Amino acid sequence: MVEIETPHGLARAHLQPVAGARGGLVLGHGAAGGVTARDLVAAAGAANAAGVSVALVEQPYRVAGRRSPAPAHQLDAAWVAVVEHLRAGDLRGLRLIAGGRSSGARVACRTAPETGAAGVLCLAFPLEPPSRGAPRPSRLPGLGAVTGRTLVVQGRTDRFGIPPGSRLRTVVEVAGDHSLRSDLGSVASAIEAWLGDLLS
Repeated sequence: MVEIETPHGLARAHLQPVAGARGGLVLGHGAAGGVTARDLVAAAGAANAAGVSVALVEQPYRVAGRRSPAPAHQLDAAWVAVVEHLRAGDLRGLRLIAGGRSSGARVACRTAPETGAAGVLCLAFPLEPPSRGAPRPSRLPGLGAVTGRTLVVQGRTDRFGIPPGSRLRTVVEVAGDHSLRSDLGSVASAIEAWLGDLLS
């Protein structure tokens, strides 16, 4: 584990390196969760199996013990600082894949041009927040802004909806809801296959 100073406080990166790595995957957590979420753990294991080193990143608000997420611009700035630190150190020289679950996936998408990510991995992308009245805007433009290849792994009964696929966006539906806990084997298999193809 390494601690990294960002413009908005101290972040932590939990490193899972592999020898002779083909790439580096940096993953962020969801809004109210942490890096021990079961789908993130499964994703890290799948990446290691595909020959990819992993960094699971705790945002500064989580490191500080807060459960309420920071504003988007703070999340993005902290994320970029962490990625820059890792690219200069533990992930130096590796093709970078960014990603995360839910809120972390949104951060990875928004900052992909700035971090130079070769691809983006989205676990349970929160497409449309469940509405309690007036419709809320879709977050599809955030996914659409990614110019590289994207993998979205989404539960079939996710209450946030399921994004559509496109030429560069692969969407894999698995059993379960937003937690992605029902079929972690399928989550891992989709990630390992996509990483293998991306880095071939």
